[in-house]
Amino acid sequence: MPHPAAAAPQNFLFTNSEDLPAQGPLLSRTDIAGAQVVYTWKSLETAKDQYDFSQIERDLEFLSRLDRKLFIQIQDRFFEVKHRNLPAYLLTEPIYRGGLVAQADNPGENLPEGHGWVTEQWNPAVRARFQKLLSALARKFDGRVWGINLPESSADIDQKNDRTGFTCDGYFEAALENIGHARKVFEKSHVVQYANFWPCEWEDDHHYMSRTFEFAQQHHIGLGGPDIVPYKKAQMKNSYPFFNRYKGKLSLVAMAVQEPTLTYTNPETKKPFTRDEFVAFAQDYLGVDVIFWSSTSPWLRDAP
Repeated sequence: MPHPAAAAPQNFLFTNSEDLPAQGPLLSRTDIAGAQVVYTWKSLETAKDQYDFSQIERDLEFLSRLDRKLFIQIQDRFFEVKHRNLPAYLLTEPIYRGGLVAQADNPGENLPEGHGWVTEQWNPAVRARFQKLLSALARKFDGRVWGINLPESSADIDQKNDRTGFTCDGYFEAALENIGHARKVFEKSHVVQYANFWPCEWEDDHHYMSRTFEFAQQHHIGLGGPDIVPYKKAQMKNSYPFFNRYKGKLSLVAMAVQEPTLTYTNPETKKPFTRDEFVAFAQDYLGVDVIFWSSTSPWLRDAP
């Protein structure tokens, strides 16, 4: 339920399942509350209607022994061309139209377009399968995992050459339908949508961002994002002002400091942002309740 964002953010480690056991020493720290672990759709649904949640079970057992919480991220987009991590049936059965569409970045003339993939959630057949996965996860883990989040809203799709039926409105509406479904089936665990940018939008000119925050507040859905970068101009034109406006009004605000985030420098000091600078902006401006930290963050990496 909505609450004042007064307390300091809880610290979680951001990691993957393979690396989790090696993070035992960091997770044993008294200032670490748990781990956010990323799971691809392919790893959870090995074939149509054949779910394998043993990875989550192992991670939950490991964290439970340490008295730490598990936050799961269900990954439906991938940032390398070789990563097509959907179940094979989604890539091959005609009704799913290939399942994935390239994320286009137009790197230059005569260079290959795109560096990753986005799942075609705007295809109702694909979306139905994704929601079936969420339902299966909820039956097994609602109340056992501390939270679940869906990944960033940002996507860079080559609309001129699209053959999948992508529209800006369709993409947006599919995302809200998915997170609404997650909230419906996960009645006990926190449910969070990462909202950083929306395709086709800048400064809320399609009212996607404003509608996202309204929807989240109305349905007790948390929001967040993959990057805390203090006052970064692009984010200040998109999600950040809404987090500020909705401080204390959302069920949870959970944001990350991942490896790319650590590369940014403070324009005033000309040095990388410090832990204190990340936390101050997260707490005071964004109203963040939980920060998912990369284990390469200097305050963790260099700890004795």
